Amino acid sequence: MPKMGESISEGTIINWLVSEGEAFEEGDIILEVATDKVDNEVPAPASGTLVKTLFQAKDIVPVGEVIAILEVSEETKSSKSVETKKAVSSSAVENKVNVKNPKQNYSVPSVSSPLGKSDGAFFSPLIISIAKEHHISFEELARIPATGNEGRLRKSDVFQYIKDGRPYKYVQPTVQDPTAYRIPQLTFEKGKGKIVEMDRMRQMIADHMVYSKHTSPHVTAYVEADLTNMVNWRNANKVAFQEKYGERLTFTPLFVEAVAKAVKDFPNINASVDGTNIIVKEDINIGMATALPSGNLIVPVVKNADTKDLKTLAANVNELAGKARENKLVGDDIKGSTFTISNVGTFGSVMGTPIINQPEVAILALGIIKKRPEVIETENGDEIAIRSMMYLSLSFDHRVVDGFLGGSFVRRVADYFEQFDVNRKI
Repeated sequence: MPKMGESISEGTIINWLVSEGEAFEEGDIILEVATDKVDNEVPAPASGTLVKTLFQAKDIVPVGEVIAILEVSEETKSSKSVETKKAVSSSAVENKVNVKNPKQNYSVPSVSSPLGKSDGAFFSPLIISIAKEHHISFEELARIPATGNEGRLRKSDVFQYIKDGRPYKYVQPTVQDPTAYRIPQLTFEKGKGKIVEMDRMRQMIADHMVYSKHTSPHVTAYVEADLTNMVNWRNANKVAFQEKYGERLTFTPLFVEAVAKAVKDFPNINASVDGTNIIVKEDINIGMATALPSGNLIVPVVKNADTKDLKTLAANVNELAGKARENKLVGDDIKGSTFTISNVGTFGSVMGTPIINQPEVAILALGIIKKRPEVIETENGDEIAIRSMMYLSLSFDHRVVDGFLGGSFVRRVADYFEQFDVNRKI
């Protein structure tokens, strides 16, 4: 499994484009691999024949793991490839365990379940990877009917369980407090209509959103900001900016710049939760929730946004937006965000209540910029003027972000918007 980026540790095989026994030329695409929401094509390193595939579609494989045996057509085959073939034992192929550490195993505490499993369970690294991707706990894994040798769980068992709707996800304990809350057993009428199967990315988004709502107690704070100065400056300078730097000046880099400054003022908003520990991140990496042509959602990341000038921010934003539209984002483009913004105003929404992008602790939604009559203070007293106004809504994780921090942060972002220097030079 090739390394698809600096922070990528595993990949999911989407499809083999070359079958066993089939010949290929150097540079031909052998298979497609998914990392997070990005699909990658893996080219052949040399001409030859595909002897055997060791993993199948939907298998999750660690980077560096042997996924196939190739017969290279050149007369001088590298000794490395020969050694690789010898290293893969038949048991490793059959069980798809990590050949680098074949003794590695996992066990979970005994659980009382409706399936009658009372002993500890063994889970292979592959099963652990699948469970991690779908946010399945060890207790839930232990309740899945197993069809492997000696009662071991197979990947087909897990995928069938997921396909069945994860019936034991919220299973009730055998002995339960009569006063405790019980999930009602409800039957809903699904109705009739066209059935559209979720694609892989939509399934990942669905899992991630449910996991986020299940993990973080969401609270949303709202403020409104007067963006008149920013709007006027951008409209007056967008043509000159593009002529000077060759980059379109949208509102997004201006938003990213202001948010990064506010994050620097309130570093505890730039954090994640690890058990009972709070990890306050050193880097300020701003994720931009972006709609894809398919209708799905992805979050490319502007790295170290607080250290970049407006020209560089505009270049980064335009590059990432362009790659998203053309489905050319790579793994590193969507990794490492520490705080996310979602410009719901792009679609005409006045405001939104965004779901936190785990493992972050807050996300900011930016509503539509709309002209409204507002009362403003002038030298002549209060006057009514036409101003460009926006609602900002911050959803935050109430486990670690209280109302004071969340409210102060979103107010600071609004202040930076309102205090934009209309005399700023490009």
